[in-house]
Amino acid sequence: MSKREKKKNTGSHNGVIYLAHHWQLYVFFLLPALALTLIFKYVPMGGILIAFEKYNPLRGILGSQWVGLKHFQRFLSSPDFLNYLVNTLKLSVYGMLWGFPIPIILAFLLNRIERTGAKKKIQLVLYMPNFISVIVLCGIVRIFLSVTGPVNLLLGTQINFMTMPEAWRTIYIASGIWQGAGWGSIIYTAALSNASLELKEAALIDGANIFQQIKAVEWPAIKSTVLIQFIMQAGNIMSVGFEKAYALQTDLNLASSEIISTYVYKKGLLDGDYSFSTAVGLFNTVINVILLIAVNKIVAKMNDGQGL
Repeated sequence: MSKREKKKNTGSHNGVIYLAHHWQLYVFFLLPALALTLIFKYVPMGGILIAFEKYNPLRGILGSQWVGLKHFQRFLSSPDFLNYLVNTLKLSVYGMLWGFPIPIILAFLLNRIERTGAKKKIQLVLYMPNFISVIVLCGIVRIFLSVTGPVNLLLGTQINFMTMPEAWRTIYIASGIWQGAGWGSIIYTAALSNASLELKEAALIDGANIFQQIKAVEWPAIKSTVLIQFIMQAGNIMSVGFEKAYALQTDLNLASSEIISTYVYKKGLLDGDYSFSTAVGLFNTVINVILLIAVNKIVAKMNDGQGL
């Protein structure tokens, strides 16, 4: 055995001895984090039982009547089930198809800006919308698209875009891209910093154009990051944010804007049908988990076994 291996083994042995003697210290520091995780992450999972009961707040979860899959059957047999499901899927799929590539393109463009001062100013402008709250953003959208708003003044029309079901989905997706694309590009910009400068210089010397440089040098540096982000987004297809959809919703655009998350809110909190809304939310979660596993396996097969 070499001196280096002996030194390594001795160090590991000393570490184990130190841990054995001072384990109380580690437990003391880890206990608050473990307690918070158990209390706020695992204990609330018991609430899933409400989906299988005729929940009565006075009797509690353990005292309520057990009804099995009754609420799931009610939701799946509802005449509006397909409409809510299609609206949710359309909003998520279209949002991902249009919104997913934008941060990547922004990262490639930002990476080509050589002046540090100009780059920081552009990044500041791109990142700022992310810090606007969802409700404020929806207020801005409503003002801009109102009958007397800037968009109608510019077009010389008097159209109330917020009452048009065919326009609602575009408004939702476009405003989301504007708000989140700049912030979403941060992770790709960071990954591009790993791109080899030597390879980039060699590509320039060989006369490679911008697209060839991206394909040969920059894309390999962010490929794994893009795949992970794609898997995560595809696995959350059914998890459309409730707040923004509800804030942009009107009685006249319900044909497009009523999705599963807004339906759960109305049934659970407004109508007080806790068991049914919990069943719908659980159904949504199960579909998300299935999609996440399926997409991960598909991407792994297409990417030489590399997935999440």
